[in-house]
Amino acid sequence: MSGGHLSKEFFELVKSIGESRSKQEEDKIIVGEIQILKAHLSQPNITAKKMKEYMIRAVYCEMLGHDAGFAYIHAVKLTHEKSLFAKRIGYLTCNLFLHKDHELMLLLINTMQRDLQSANHLEVCAALTSVCRLVNSEMIPAISPLVFKLLSHPQEVVRKKAVVAVNRFFKLEPSIVLDHKDQIRKVLCDPDPSVMGASLHILFEITKANTQSCKDLVPSFVSILKQITEHRLPRDFDYHRMPAPWLQVKLLSILGLLGTADQKASEQMYEILQECMRRADSGVNVG
Repeated sequence: MSGGHLSKEFFELVKSIGESRSKQEEDKIIVGEIQILKAHLSQPNITAKKMKEYMIRAVYCEMLGHDAGFAYIHAVKLTHEKSLFAKRIGYLTCNLFLHKDHELMLLLINTMQRDLQSANHLEVCAALTSVCRLVNSEMIPAISPLVFKLLSHPQEVVRKKAVVAVNRFFKLEPSIVLDHKDQIRKVLCDPDPSVMGASLHILFEITKANTQSCKDLVPSFVSILKQITEHRLPRDFDYHRMPAPWLQVKLLSILGLLGTADQKASEQMYEILQECMRRADSGVNVG
């Protein structure tokens, strides 16, 4: 632990916490560590490697119930760095330190907007992760146009994270998402199964809010469920030889909503539902 990645100072901190015999002794150690961190962070020209460790140590202090608010602004500043290494650490620590209504979010939103338009998909992913964690209702109008644009990004990992962000938007401001409903429905046909799977969550929420809006998607949901049961998805999605069980559960939940009190829609599902039950009754406990 002390070799190469983290300093001897941090190693000694973790060791002393592990060896402390009371909460009072632990608190005394952390109070001392906070004073050391404040001194370190007040120094100019801190390297990215050192700042990474200081942020980890600040997170560690907070995990043990102490306030490390003095480090928050440094986490936000890290997101402004050009170095991808520093930027990703900054976003990660902001996700841990801040909440959606924190006053420092005003300093973070401009960086998010810039990184969502970056040519580097890793920067885009880092920003999207923070959008999912920290976005609030006031931020959505400024952020959402950039996120909806990313639903057609060439990198599948970006498209997937963008879908997750849209799901977050829907829970905060459903009307903004419903204005882009057609764009979201197209994601259901994404060539990457992980992106398609992510879209099921937002489509489930939309269906739950208004079943009529997704009635015409019943054939698409049935077709996807059939492909899954026939093992046409990559093996990575299997769990104990069961094909994509979590996607099956989500699809069955959606079909359950769409088939309620609708015989025409239900009749389109009977065959695949029977097949799902037959294949699930294999006598193998996947848990």
